[in-house]
Amino acid sequence: QVQLVESGGGLVQAGGSLRLSCVASGSVFSINIMGWYRQAPGKQRELVAEITSGYIPKYTYADAVKGRFTVSRDNAKNMVYLQMISLKPEDTAVYYCNFRDYNPSYGMNYWGKGTLVTVSS
Repeated sequence: QVQLVESGGGLVQAGGSLRLSCVASGSVFSINIMGWYRQAPGKQRELVAEITSGYIPKYTYADAVKGRFTVSRDNAKNMVYLQMISLKPEDTAVYYCNFRDYNPSYGMNYWGKGTLVTVSS
């Protein structure tokens, strides 16, 4: 069974940087979308960044993080990363790693337990 574990969260001042990591165990074959969501208290979970696999991978970013966050992956290690720079207080949230297939009927949609990022002003 697929399990995802995030790490790298913490407390940082505005303008600082953090790098989040997510490692997947189990079979992730055919899972072609990998990335990050976040959820702040009282708000809905939202997409932060993701990679859709393909001959030319597609990178998707939320408007709020474009130019500041970079998502990357290492398929050999079954890992996904989120490099965050110029952090803002509004980036404070629990960040969740997500692996899923583009076709929901396959039932492949996995989540980590999250890692907390707190940005102070």
